[in-house]
Amino acid sequence: MPDYGHRLRFGTFITPTAQDPDGAVALAELTEAAGLDLVTYQDHPYNPGFLDAWTLLTWVAARTERVGISGNVLNLPLRGPAMLARAAASLDLLSKGRFELGLGAGAFWEGIESMGVPRLTPGQAVDALAEGIDIIRAVWDTDARGGVRVEGEHHSVRGMKRGPAPAHDIGIHLGAYKPRMLRLTGARADGWLPSLGYLDLADVPRSQRTIDEAAREAGRDPREIRRMLNLGQSAFLPTGRGFLQGPAEQWVEDLLPLVLEHGFSTFVLGTDDPHAIRTFGAEVAPALREAAERERSAAGTDTGPVRPAAALAARRTGIAYDDLPENLREHAVEPGDRGYARVRHGYMQSGAPGLVLRPSGPQEVAQALAWARAQEAPLNVRSGGHGISGRSTSDGGVVVDLARLNRVEILDPGTRRVRIGAGARWGAVGAALNPYGLALSSGDHGGVGVGGIATTGGVGYLSRSQGLTVDNVTAMEVVTADGRVLRADAQENPDLFWAMRGAGANFGVLTSIEATAAPVGSVVLGQFAYDASATAALLRAWDETAVFAPREVTAFLTLVPGHGGSGHVAQAMVVYAGDDPEEAVPALEPFLRVGPVLDQRAQIAPYPAILVHDDGPHRGHGLPASRSGLITRITPELAEGMAGMIASGATYFMQLRQVGGAVNDVAPDATAYAHRTQNFSLAAMAAPGTAARLDRHWDGITPHLDGMYLSFDTRTGPEVLAQAFPAPTLARLRALKVRYDPENVFDQNFPVGLDG
Repeated sequence: MPDYGHRLRFGTFITPTAQDPDGAVALAELTEAAGLDLVTYQDHPYNPGFLDAWTLLTWVAARTERVGISGNVLNLPLRGPAMLARAAASLDLLSKGRFELGLGAGAFWEGIESMGVPRLTPGQAVDALAEGIDIIRAVWDTDARGGVRVEGEHHSVRGMKRGPAPAHDIGIHLGAYKPRMLRLTGARADGWLPSLGYLDLADVPRSQRTIDEAAREAGRDPREIRRMLNLGQSAFLPTGRGFLQGPAEQWVEDLLPLVLEHGFSTFVLGTDDPHAIRTFGAEVAPALREAAERERSAAGTDTGPVRPAAALAARRTGIAYDDLPENLREHAVEPGDRGYARVRHGYMQSGAPGLVLRPSGPQEVAQALAWARAQEAPLNVRSGGHGISGRSTSDGGVVVDLARLNRVEILDPGTRRVRIGAGARWGAVGAALNPYGLALSSGDHGGVGVGGIATTGGVGYLSRSQGLTVDNVTAMEVVTADGRVLRADAQENPDLFWAMRGAGANFGVLTSIEATAAPVGSVVLGQFAYDASATAALLRAWDETAVFAPREVTAFLTLVPGHGGSGHVAQAMVVYAGDDPEEAVPALEPFLRVGPVLDQRAQIAPYPAILVHDDGPHRGHGLPASRSGLITRITPELAEGMAGMIASGATYFMQLRQVGGAVNDVAPDATAYAHRTQNFSLAAMAAPGTAARLDRHWDGITPHLDGMYLSFDTRTGPEVLAQAFPAPTLARLRALKVRYDPENVFDQNFPVGLDG
């Protein structure tokens, strides 16, 4: 029989005894501590002496951090597939992708019948399992359109909504012995999981052939099915007394033929003995891995990734997929993977990258960057959240996605020092800091990634009281184009630190920041809606009110053109950075006089609550034509120009974000974000088809603008580059670009090189 070349995995098979529930959990924790990969429990719901397997699995998931969890195997007749699909996806999400689904058709029918489920013949049970697998996979397939419809003889769903999608591609493993179950395993499952006590090793070659033949008939590579084995009737003894009855070195000798000759690659030890678990993890697992690697290397065994034929056909030219390092391969996503739809798009831009790499730390980022540079494909970096420009994805390129670098740490509550991974999203940051009465100035959307804002500026609801995000960053960890992992702060690599705060996308991949948070727990939020028919007058009044408001106030104004005969409407979000109503009310009241008020409300809210919540995958809503400019004051001429743009229908969205205050306390040359005299950031968006009309109106107001905020502009070219970076700043950036990125590796986001 062949060695299928799978990476070896090791786990435990623990008795879920109800008499000692803490012991059943403690053995799972020991499994993780011993370095093993998987902890499993048998599922016999009709046995009152056992804990319910599903409840136990959820508890164990919460008590562990790394180890995989699975039923061994779950009783499908007593766990309906529709609910099981939802439960499995939920547990996988909560455990950060650690759940595997072991399924059985049902063996002890007397017990199953006693719980109200009609008895099935063996053939019917296999058919029911096949229908259940179809339902489960369809529920997880959130890329498909429409509801799930399966009309089976035993299981049916009629329009069930899909989702949630699991955190990872959950494997379905079947406990199978008879030919029909073996053929089902080959045709539809991801793994075969028999128990050695019920399996004659002499029958394994025939069983493996049955699985392989069924896989080929289904258009699958037999290597897609992992071969797993429950080990029972075993013991660690000083001297050998039989198969798996002896010292650890004998176990290695006994198990090695099962890998090389029978194709098994996962061994699950049935034991409740702590000593056996420790020995299995410390002595057997590493020695068997080493022996198998040695033999496989000598035999030239293919140990590369196994991919379906359809997925292989979706690969793009110019990318050496099979050369991807093993540690990056586990979380990489290719076209054809079930998780591809969740990582292919940006927030606005639809994408079809050839490969998405998802490193977990700075060294893996450096490795991913080096590998990506060697490919004949574009390179894009995504911080983990959304952006407007659409530069975080591509068609056919390699995307380095930092979403797994999402840790938020409170380094010192007293000094308010925090460390945040570049892949975190601001909603999660706000939620993590709020229990400490802290907040960090950021954007207005919880779905935006930390890395994008921390390298461009960061205009948000705390800007006037606390400054931009970059103004509160004290250090950065950066992977440069040549693969170095550098710390950049005021003392160490200060020139890189300067450049990263405003033009960071040009100089490296940001992996984390250190920052000083502000003592802000809750804020007072005023929300106002105005009749904006007299648009120019409202804009002038907004200028006079917002500019002279206390610096604890930061106000955003959004104008939307009228439709169907209705007039233009303006909506304001006015945030007072504090929770004292007696101070906040007089600061917010002047905004009631800006224009005719259609609606008003005010509330005290935790700072994270005012951020738009969005932590789901991006769907590529459609890349707009977006224009950005900075404004010192809204003059009558500028107000008229903006009013004309709204009235023309050239833009469907125009927003004024307030800066000034603490933003302007910083010297223009202190960071690469040099715009320190303006009071507003203006953004206007239009559908691509009306971009030319938007530009005609934008050209009319351009003489009244003073620079731009690059995160809200989809244009490129020397003209907009000069607006983003004034001349002294741009010259300094170009000199540093030659030093840190002479080959212009980072050329996708407002490149400052002479040919950018």
